[in-house]
Amino acid sequence: MTSIVIAAHNEAAVIGRCLDALLADAEPGEFDITVVANGCTDDTAAVAAQRPGVRVIDLEEPDKSRALNAGDDAAVGFPRVYLDADVVLTGAAVRSLAAALESAPAATVGRELDVSGRPLLVKAYYAIHGRLPVLRDGLFGRGVVAVSEKGRARFGRFPDLVADDLYLDSQFSRAEKAHVGGYTSTIATPRRTADLIRRLVRVRGGNTAMRAAAARGEITAGVRAADRSSWLRDVVLPRPWLAPAAACYVVITATAAWSARRAGDGGAAWGRDESSRTS
Repeated sequence: MTSIVIAAHNEAAVIGRCLDALLADAEPGEFDITVVANGCTDDTAAVAAQRPGVRVIDLEEPDKSRALNAGDDAAVGFPRVYLDADVVLTGAAVRSLAAALESAPAATVGRELDVSGRPLLVKAYYAIHGRLPVLRDGLFGRGVVAVSEKGRARFGRFPDLVADDLYLDSQFSRAEKAHVGGYTSTIATPRRTADLIRRLVRVRGGNTAMRAAAARGEITAGVRAADRSSWLRDVVLPRPWLAPAAACYVVITATAAWSARRAGDGGAAWGRDESSRTS
């Protein structure tokens, strides 16, 4: 039985859509679904509980790593799919992920970036960011990661770190990550430039904290190194027509880096890899 773990913080507006897509064509008992509402001040838990067969755990404090661990403790089967609450994934996609895990320990789907109605600066940023090669072979940036039983045995508890998707990605080599064609997750990009910068500051803090934990030996995963020049070497130079978007990208990443340093969260110089998450 495939187990699906969904950590949800104040996701009442989207969790129903997420669960309905999973359950629409599911056979009885096909999926074991656990929603872990953590620190919610809305009706996330109540909305999830309305769906038949969905296990709901309600944690008082907002803490995604704790929520993932609680979901793992409750889950009963493999493969295991970790799914963000705002991602719509069909039962057919879950079956394809399970099939891919027969020959690989980890798998994910493709991704689409929703930039409709966004400001020009947000669109320009993602015109560069969305083409970074690192996003083609990683497990991050999709809100969907599936692991086999052997893949899950690579690590114990989720560490108390923000960058859970980078942590999962770090457990597997490039050759061990299957990418299922024909299915995508749609990533909602920030609706305002200020929201994008705030999100990048959080991402930088999470990625920096994980790399620091690895350097201290607190986690043993080989964390993906930052590639500070990929945006220029791999994206802009082969596509010179993207130069105006690149200028916006540089300004936004530089602003986020400055804000991260000012906030004291350890953000490094601009260009440090914020691509382990997309939004």
